[in-house]
Amino acid sequence: MALRLVRHWRAMGVDAPLFLGREDGAMREEFGDIDYAMPRQPRRSQAGWETLWMILTLPAVIRRLRPDVLFVAGSTYTIVAFAMRLLLGRRCPPIVVKISNDLARRDLHPVARFFWRAWLRIQARCARHWVVMDESMTPELPPVMAARGHVVHDPAICATQLVPVRVSRSVGARRFVAIGRMVAQKHFALMLRAFAAAVQPGETLTIFGDGPERPVLEALAASLGIADRVTFAGHVADAPGKLADFDVLLMSSRYEGVPAVVIEALAAGLAVVSTDCGAGLRSLLGQGRFGTIVPQDEALLAAAIRTAPMAAPDRIALLASLRRFTIERSAQDYLTLFVEAAAARSPLQPARLDQEAHA
Repeated sequence: MALRLVRHWRAMGVDAPLFLGREDGAMREEFGDIDYAMPRQPRRSQAGWETLWMILTLPAVIRRLRPDVLFVAGSTYTIVAFAMRLLLGRRCPPIVVKISNDLARRDLHPVARFFWRAWLRIQARCARHWVVMDESMTPELPPVMAARGHVVHDPAICATQLVPVRVSRSVGARRFVAIGRMVAQKHFALMLRAFAAAVQPGETLTIFGDGPERPVLEALAASLGIADRVTFAGHVADAPGKLADFDVLLMSSRYEGVPAVVIEALAAGLAVVSTDCGAGLRSLLGQGRFGTIVPQDEALLAAAIRTAPMAAPDRIALLASLRRFTIERSAQDYLTLFVEAAAARSPLQPARLDQEAHA
């Protein structure tokens, strides 16, 4: 999402430098047209300690580029923003953080959740603005964050994707699809078990994405007797562009913010079946109006899969809801927020440009 925003801002004529910790990820070829700053790479791969490497190297980049605003494009790197405030002090540019995941984290043990909330309160003062991707996430913000909170909807789709009519199939075996990193958060094992219990003759499941859990998940599919029904497609350059080939999107996450893949699937006209993984998901699906939401329960998820329709209902109302998630709208909302943040910077920190973003 950060890469798409940077590309869009640059097309608008905005000076939007981009800082990356490393460049050896699966998306490298997809965004080869985007210039970026990257620190000198250590002799050993820092894939396992990328965040620490970014903390060590980003201050020099900030001193060289002198950005008006430091934009942290996801919750994963909030610790980087916190470190910049500690290391740079008054010379740190105003920080805008996008919260990309569920903050309630009801999946955690109560003790772990206590320390999670304490960490949120500690980091709350490091940013000028905290951005949530939907109004439903605002009540989850700790008070200090809420006082600096703003809503900028997740820019998951383009306005051209919001067409009123999609030709949907009404007969034939359903084609299920899932998209995501194969990590514990996405809980693909739950999805596979539920799919195995619900699958009907001829039905298939395609999973786009890769990650450390893939070998275990492939073995699980084989043990469940559905290896011939499930395709592990790995990372693909444009998974959303392939959604028109399917009927139902499945999601089994333990927690999410406002999942872009659900927005993309709804725009493509797919039905959605998802576990209850956060307030953002519930809002996105209209509390169940635009898709099926079930608890984190194998039997209930299987039942929802078994009865899933072949297309999302009430498309006109759905499109009206999805218009808030277009990149054309959200990119401008972000720029307005950046200008406000830059205008409030200390006189000791002269701004280089009125509109500049770091991701």
